[in-house]
Amino acid sequence: MKIGLGLYRHMLTRDYYDFARQAGCTHVVVHLVDYFNQGSTNPSNNQPTGAKYEPWGVAGDPEKIWTTRDLKKLRSEIEGAGLVLAAIENLDPAHWHDILLDGPQRPQQIEKVKTMIRRLGEAGIPVLGYNFSLAGVCGRVTAPAGRGRAITLGMDGPAEDVPIPKGMVWNMVYDQKAPAGTLPSISHAELWRRLQRFLAEVLPVAEESGVRLAAHPDDPPMPTMRRQPRLVYQPHMYQRLLELAPSPSNALELCVGTMAEMTEGNIYEAVDQYSKQGKIAYLHLRNVVGRVPHYRETFIDEGDVDMVKAIKVYREVGYPYMLMPDHVPVAKNDPDGLQSFAFCYGYIRGLIQSLG
Repeated sequence: MKIGLGLYRHMLTRDYYDFARQAGCTHVVVHLVDYFNQGSTNPSNNQPTGAKYEPWGVAGDPEKIWTTRDLKKLRSEIEGAGLVLAAIENLDPAHWHDILLDGPQRPQQIEKVKTMIRRLGEAGIPVLGYNFSLAGVCGRVTAPAGRGRAITLGMDGPAEDVPIPKGMVWNMVYDQKAPAGTLPSISHAELWRRLQRFLAEVLPVAEESGVRLAAHPDDPPMPTMRRQPRLVYQPHMYQRLLELAPSPSNALELCVGTMAEMTEGNIYEAVDQYSKQGKIAYLHLRNVVGRVPHYRETFIDEGDVDMVKAIKVYREVGYPYMLMPDHVPVAKNDPDGLQSFAFCYGYIRGLIQSLG
């Protein structure tokens, strides 16, 4: 098992790389999407928390995609700091909104995604994390509900009152001049059809490029959000995703916290099941209390997930890849969350070392 840290765009500096090393990390996952662009609900110096219905921000330039040169430069900087660049997480909605929506620009955007996958392979970056979702990460609320009044994320009920406006998908605005109105609701079957078509087109390129596509479960894991269907909101649905397109490049970005929020299943059995198939590209470790539609996140050493038991499962199945917290409760005197992250890493390292 390897310990990793997720870095957002504003964190791609030597100071943050040094923090990762100081906290005992060996690997990093990088977010190149600017979730904070013109967003009123995301603190610009921290993790993207969002709000119940407001968008995270405005999507990027649809004509500007990752270059091999920039990806190699980023990897070189990270390796120069003594770390391994394990994955890039998430695609900018500007580059794939019509793949998600089955819109008119879909053919061109498929080619852009293929190009970016090829460039990841050329840069030696082995994993692309993604979340095939229309509503994205929404429906969440923040409150000083954590230990010592730490600010935590959670959910206070279903998020169906406000449908997704036109010009917005995956919780970001891709068209600021979109006409008034909302996205028409689609069926679960239609969303699965769109995913299957996407995987059929991009997985051969991923295989040729030596890149694994790692699917994140829906967070929050509700059957529908903002009147749109979700794909993976119970642990067993991951198996359907794998069987939808059998490929060595069809993998999972398995989030323990999201799975703990689900209303069914056993997270320890799920980790065992998918680890034994060799399908977990990397793991998110996060703890929560409660299940959807009412839950809140906690510090890693409290909550409903028995982290000692979870680490034992990873060890027993010989899980060889990375595990990492994806976000943490934040204290008032810790605006960028680094104290909370350091606590997580000390706890995780202690668990791993105690198990030999």
